Amino acid sequence: MKLWDKGFSTDKKIDIFTVGNDRELDLVLAKYDVIGSLAHAKMLHKIGLLSKEEMNQVEKELGVISTSIDKGEFLIEDSFEDVHSKVEFLLTEKLGDTGKKIHTARSRNDQVLVDVHLYLRDELKEMRTMIIDFFDLLMKLSDKHKDNLLPGYTHLQVAMPSSFGMWFSAYAESLIDDIYMLNAAYRVVDQNPLGSAAGYGSSFPIDRDHTTQEMEFSHLKVNSVAAQMSRGKTEKTVAFAMSSVAATLSKFAMDICLYMSQNFGFVSFPDELTTGSSIMPHKKNPDVFELIRGKCNKIQALPFELTMISNNLPSGYHRDLQLLKEGMIPGIQALKSCLEMFTFSLSTIEVNKNIVDQKIYDYLFTVEEVNKLVQEGVPFRDAYKIVGGKVVKGGFIPDKKVVHTHIGSVGNLGLDRIKAKMKKANAHNS
Repeated sequence: MKLWDKGFSTDKKIDIFTVGNDRELDLVLAKYDVIGSLAHAKMLHKIGLLSKEEMNQVEKELGVISTSIDKGEFLIEDSFEDVHSKVEFLLTEKLGDTGKKIHTARSRNDQVLVDVHLYLRDELKEMRTMIIDFFDLLMKLSDKHKDNLLPGYTHLQVAMPSSFGMWFSAYAESLIDDIYMLNAAYRVVDQNPLGSAAGYGSSFPIDRDHTTQEMEFSHLKVNSVAAQMSRGKTEKTVAFAMSSVAATLSKFAMDICLYMSQNFGFVSFPDELTTGSSIMPHKKNPDVFELIRGKCNKIQALPFELTMISNNLPSGYHRDLQLLKEGMIPGIQALKSCLEMFTFSLSTIEVNKNIVDQKIYDYLFTVEEVNKLVQEGVPFRDAYKIVGGKVVKGGFIPDKKVVHTHIGSVGNLGLDRIKAKMKKANAHNS
């Protein structure tokens, strides 16, 4: 059962090669195909191509299909090429000629376009919600541990005093930049491509504003060719936003892997969140964070995978575009699982509160000593040499009391400002 079937068979090898794992991936899009089909049917009724009775019948049967999808009972058997052909078959099986009318004035090209736009719109909303939950946890941890000092590093060398409060809220504020990226992607996604048909519109007097309102898109993708050209560009835009989130999570996961090692000993987690070694009984491995790091690095490659599939295609539809789903859909699921596991695991983090008491961190406080001399009237370069001389001779004795007052420093994290920034960013697409 193919929407383009003309009555002759396709070689089995060709069928397997061209369809690939599209049926499996299309299960994710099934609910959105129903939403798009219902909006299209209502529009066909509005312009007189479906009677009121026919439209009601279609709406009822689409509701039945939607329920089967929600229950996990909807299948796309090998006899169907994709979700679109299965939905149309079910309508035709129940409604006869009325079911056959549902494809009037649309193409599989704009069907998949609207499915993808609706799917990505929902996924972006869910990702944003998960990021906000993660942000809230980080802000709570930042406030809880704002007075617990943590060594800061440059070049992986002991540098200056930081704090767990600064560390947690640094990643919290980084997530705001990721929200900006997701918001931008959302604006690209939140455009209705339905009605572009095969990419060049239709001779039927369709009402594209009507379907835009029915599916609650903010805007219509006006030009039919532009709508078709959004395939690939839309996914790539979302992938770049996902890559931004993944970069934040990957860096954070790397910090945790480093800080959990015995050479640092800054943080730990309950035994049930770590794994052991098959031969070393002392091991507590940060497998969760290593996998988050690896998965997020894969996600950061996704925009370039999508670019290589779509970058040299001329305007119009090409079958290459089908391959976008193979990276996009699993990538979205992977990023959400990383956000979920990070939030779950970080809620149990245990912080070492006496790190800087160790002598190896004495040199964290050299800059503090230099600045103290400058405030007493010593020129900065002279103060630098005085403290440097003490370090060389082994006579530097640190004062480990840190007094920073400017916004965004150890002593003044500015958590309220960070929260206000996130609130504003999150309200952008609410």
